[in-house]
Amino acid sequence: MNRFVLQMLLLLLGWGLGFPLFSAEPATTPAAAAPASPATHDSATNVFHPVKPATDDGRIAWTTAAMLELHQYLTQPFDAALSAKFFDRYLETYDPQHLHFLRSDLAEFDHYRTNLHHLILGPNTANLHRPGTDFQPDTAPADEIFNRFMERLEQRVAYVNDLLQREKFTFDADERIVINRKDLPYPRDLTEAKRLWRERIRAEYLQEKLGHDDAAKKAATTAAKKDATAKNGAKAAEKKLDAKPKTPDQEIVETLTRRYQRNLRTFGELDDEDVLQIFLNALAHVYDPHSDYMNKAQKDQFAIAMNLSLFGIGAELRSEDGYCTINRLMPGPAAESKRINERDRIIAVTQTNGPPVDLVDMRLDKAVQLIRGPKGTPVTLTILPAGAEASARFDITLIRREIKIEDQEAKAKVVEIPDSHGQSVRLGVIDLPSFYAPFDTANSRQKAEPKYTSVDVSRLLQKMKQEKVSGVILDLRHNGGGSLEEAIRLTGLFIKTGPVVQVKNHDGVVEEEEDRDPSVIYGGPLIVLTSRLSASASEIVAGALQDYGRALIVGDTSTHGKGTVQTVVPVNSIYTQLTRNPPMSSDPGDIKVTIKKFYRPSGATTQKIGVIPDIILPSILGESKEIGESTLDNPLEADTIPGVKFDHLNLVSPYLPELKKRCYVRLASDPEYTYIREDIEQYKKLQADKTISLNEKQRLKQKEQDDLRAKSRDKERLARKPLPGVVHELTLKQVDLPGLPPPAPKTNTVAKASSVKVPAEVDELADGALDEEKPTAVDAALNEAEHVLLDYLYLMPKDGILTAGPTSTTVR
Repeated sequence: MNRFVLQMLLLLLGWGLGFPLFSAEPATTPAAAAPASPATHDSATNVFHPVKPATDDGRIAWTTAAMLELHQYLTQPFDAALSAKFFDRYLETYDPQHLHFLRSDLAEFDHYRTNLHHLILGPNTANLHRPGTDFQPDTAPADEIFNRFMERLEQRVAYVNDLLQREKFTFDADERIVINRKDLPYPRDLTEAKRLWRERIRAEYLQEKLGHDDAAKKAATTAAKKDATAKNGAKAAEKKLDAKPKTPDQEIVETLTRRYQRNLRTFGELDDEDVLQIFLNALAHVYDPHSDYMNKAQKDQFAIAMNLSLFGIGAELRSEDGYCTINRLMPGPAAESKRINERDRIIAVTQTNGPPVDLVDMRLDKAVQLIRGPKGTPVTLTILPAGAEASARFDITLIRREIKIEDQEAKAKVVEIPDSHGQSVRLGVIDLPSFYAPFDTANSRQKAEPKYTSVDVSRLLQKMKQEKVSGVILDLRHNGGGSLEEAIRLTGLFIKTGPVVQVKNHDGVVEEEEDRDPSVIYGGPLIVLTSRLSASASEIVAGALQDYGRALIVGDTSTHGKGTVQTVVPVNSIYTQLTRNPPMSSDPGDIKVTIKKFYRPSGATTQKIGVIPDIILPSILGESKEIGESTLDNPLEADTIPGVKFDHLNLVSPYLPELKKRCYVRLASDPEYTYIREDIEQYKKLQADKTISLNEKQRLKQKEQDDLRAKSRDKERLARKPLPGVVHELTLKQVDLPGLPPPAPKTNTVAKASSVKVPAEVDELADGALDEEKPTAVDAALNEAEHVLLDYLYLMPKDGILTAGPTSTTVR
């Protein structure tokens, strides 16, 4: 792991990278027309306008609180004790590093600490008093606390801007500061807060300074290459020579000023609807980490993720310097127009018979809501081409339609690799990012074409059987879950009938969820590849296949550990049911609430524990103390229940000792795993040290050591022989075509690539780095899983684990 990246990430914790909505400006894919909420931050004057409660806020809050109290798994009363946890959680949502709120702020708001339940549910919470003329639920604390946070944030940004303009930063003392202040007290007063803010900006300044020289060289190289190939390259070069170059300090000051202003604007653009969602999510997360309140915009995003489709123009957007910018075109109306290109900016949007709405400086998610809309409806966009003057703008009308999000659907590859005897063997790898299925809580008339995980994976498996693969790897490393029903159906593709998961509700009633389809789509050798990011439905599949002895589980020390089941219910439906009042006129969103816990067929739980692989591969993720259910606030506890009857196939344990032995011998000599073990040790040291040095010489010496180590690794990787064999990438569009697609390039060829995803703030420092020749990132875990599968094939009976054929269920 790059030490620079890790330290910058730790520094950015001060801005709250875990912020649930808008800590960064995310790229997203547009599609629904809805009026934008009024902004709370005037970007032209940089003035924040305090947020006030909207008409329905109290009723939405009352309904959410009632739903949690009545139907969340613990059926925990919303009382004074829970109110205090709610209060603290809400403060930390905005200020997780305890840098902004003063103790005087906390004292001022302290009367809310044990009173929020009365304000939201009413004085007679035991009977869930219905909102009426004698009681109106009150969400004023949400806005008051947010407004105070914005006041402190504005003070911080003003103070930092002043420091950056007048102070000369030096780093020659033996000074260290605490990076993660989550468990430390809030600042006593504004003087102490300014001391903390000064420490933080000094740390950020030094981080920028250490990265500046390399970044400047890389950026200069990139600019020179661009100028050399541009039509006006000579003129551009002359212009650069005439321009007065900025000093490194000036560039650092500009970078940090821009970063702080961007964060101020991001928070300042939150409106009352956003603040209410953050407030009610803080309440839901006091019950458990996976219950949520979703306003309409978030509900739409949830539906898109489940359906893998939306209704829009087919463009992925990002916010760039206040502009809604095209990041990537997907198959759809925008690309088909031949007039819209990547990096073009959408500066206005016009609905049918409506006036143009200016998108410049509008928050990205609000702009996206205007661009999306019902299938078959027109939307007119005003486009400013990339790099063009304002006079080059033009209008274009597109007809919205369903856009498939294909990069999140199941995909596969067929790997042709030599075994230990030099014989070519075909292995199949299925990459499954999520468990998707049709989702529509609003019962809308425009419905996406249904997409089912089990159907897509079944098609890929059938194709692999046609191509004579000898074994399959199901890659669930980045699968955070999804549809419970699809997890059950997917498991059924590999086993005959039997229980897949047990589900227990709050009353202790347990139900078996089973596969009733006797067909086995794939009966050959199977590995399930997991990581600490494999969660929920992924753990159901991995746990069931491990219990049955059907698949070999390979991966991190454990999976995520989410063993709970959620349901999504419209707020209006609960509100009308509990109050017998008419529904709210506007869509108040949905409530996602944890209602059950699931268990493996053996009765074991995955909650907080996860699925422990049969073969553990070293990784930084696996060693992380910051990822997993047990690291979240208020997770439900782990327990077990009696197991149920199922057929234990015993297809793994006879071979497991020898498979482990061969694997660990390989890992001991594999250079990639030598690097991983070194990174794990470095990671542990950085995590153990809660401070960071502000001595430039010490940090520079460490950076030079890190750079030398990185260059040495790159040199070794580039000198390696190409991996044997070929890889055929396979999408769902290709499964019905004869044969396989042409092989993909070798995995150790030189590429302009970076294997580490970092926030935009960090990425700014690496401009130009993509032009360096580096080896592509090595997927060490997948490479080793392929070798384990080859060993599995060698050790197993030659006629296969299960008899061949799409519907065979005979166990050998």
